[in-house]
Amino acid sequence: MLLRSVAGLILCAGSCVVQASDLAALDSFKGPSEVVPAPWQIVQLNKKVAPTRYQIARMDGVLGIEATADHSMALLARPVEVDLNRTPVMCWRWRIDAPLVKADMATKAGDDYAARVYVSFTMPPSELNFMLRAKLKLARSIYGDAVPDAALNYVWDNRYPVGTRKPNAYTDRTRMIVAESGAVNAGKWVEARHDVLQDVIAEFGSAKARLIQLSVASDTDNTAELAHAGFADFHFVDRNTACVTDSSDKN
Repeated sequence: MLLRSVAGLILCAGSCVVQASDLAALDSFKGPSEVVPAPWQIVQLNKKVAPTRYQIARMDGVLGIEATADHSMALLARPVEVDLNRTPVMCWRWRIDAPLVKADMATKAGDDYAARVYVSFTMPPSELNFMLRAKLKLARSIYGDAVPDAALNYVWDNRYPVGTRKPNAYTDRTRMIVAESGAVNAGKWVEARHDVLQDVIAEFGSAKARLIQLSVASDTDNTAELAHAGFADFHFVDRNTACVTDSSDKN
């Protein structure tokens, strides 16, 4: 539904913004907890749909965000401010128990994922034409001023190969990028590294897009499936710097 795809880009208050110098602590948790600490917050997009459950847990020795979806959908989101010209590459680790079976990103009915990572942007007014401004104005009149100008979704898909890129089934202001696919790496932590600046230029033609939010999700409200996922070690680096994880808990 459009509500999920548009409202899923909502930001939390500016008081929980993270500056570039703090990026190493994007998801630095002290220990397991049934409540994910601020500035992360759960965003339930449709009150008629049960929310995905999030907590901080140790999965296969890695402390991170645990997501459990059962015919459910909700985001876990936090604002982030990053100078993408300085540190354009986003790093993280993720895992799933298994990919979904019935999902298909090409259709609205199949717009579900065992795991996905959202990054949302604001763009200079000069890069938004009249029609696009009108569409965004309409969306914000319904969902609020926090609807962003554009978003990328890095997804763990069930059928399309890694590297596949498609507009979201509901809105072309969200672009889907298959970062992992299938069951080959299911059941273990997988490191991911993506050049967000390069991707937003490729998808939206903007070198001036400003990153404002990071979200994670596991959602199965359309397909009524079960999904279990983990996310850890979010940070940004420059193109010449390796991603950093704690070698003591790698599996």
